Amino acid sequence: MPAETSLPVLDLDHLAAMTGGDTELSLEVIGIFREQAQLWSRLLDPRAEARQWADAAHTLKGASLGIGALKLAAACERAEKAGRSHTAPSPAHASVLLGDVKDALGETLEAAARAVYDLASAAKRSAS
Repeated sequence: MPAETSLPVLDLDHLAAMTGGDTELSLEVIGIFREQAQLWSRLLDPRAEARQWADAAHTLKGASLGIGALKLAAACERAEKAGRSHTAPSPAHASVLLGDVKDALGETLEAAARAVYDLASAAKRSAS
């Protein structure tokens, strides 16, 4: 993946490509992502076994790629790799990795809320 600073928080062109430009489907996919984020983010605990938070990061990575949340996907990928390595990261390193995931997740959820608003508004305008 490219450098994280160059990655978009939420690439709406990617989302449109994944949903065939279908606004209703885009809204549904974002909704599913938000549910997944709520569920799996609870397991991003650096004090837990590395396998547990690596699995959560893996699932969030897949969900984020589905909506074009590339910055979050990159943070999840780093955490997942560290959690699955032969030598588990220290609790301090795990805290930093998972903190990065949680920060990117917060940004993504804000961007997703804006996207939902924009998509719903555009759908209303085109329906009138």
